[in-house]
Amino acid sequence: MKSFEKFLSRLATIPDPRRAEGKLYQLPHVLLFSILAIVSGANSYRGICTFIKIHRRKLNRVFKIDWKRSPAHTAIRYILQGLRAADVEKVFREHAANLNLAAAAGPGARVIAFDGKALKGSFDSFHDVKARQVLSAFAVDTALVLAHIEIDEKSNEIPAVQKLLEELDVACHIVTCDAMHCQKNL
Repeated sequence: MKSFEKFLSRLATIPDPRRAEGKLYQLPHVLLFSILAIVSGANSYRGICTFIKIHRRKLNRVFKIDWKRSPAHTAIRYILQGLRAADVEKVFREHAANLNLAAAAGPGARVIAFDGKALKGSFDSFHDVKARQVLSAFAVDTALVLAHIEIDEKSNEIPAVQKLLEELDVACHIVTCDAMHCQKNL
């Protein structure tokens, strides 16, 4: 499918953790199909496997591949757990930046909103672990999350925003943050 060609080529840049022999399923397709499954409501490796199993013929035809059967949920787990999170994050940031640039050709000010959120269900009261927090950079005009970063447990949004400001190209953009970022030394 033409609309996924650029994204598949980006996914192909992620190092494959598997040995060279016996790679029955290509990493970019496993990643893309896993993303499609999760967007469709799958919330487990078995759910991803079921999605691929149900749509395998259509996926084979559209993406010009020849999978005889869908990968087992254990194979999907092995592939996904072997990936380095930093490599996947880098590819998603590049893809979001390119989508944002392509959609931003129109006139008007570009606005990027930084906001932190606590992840639902990430706390563990039994082990006295606080909820995890994530800071996101959101392009308002294109409705894309450009990047996100986990906030350290013993910190707050301020150093996380500063780190993302260094990593993202925000020149000629309006940047919005919460009131806590009204610091003299920002």
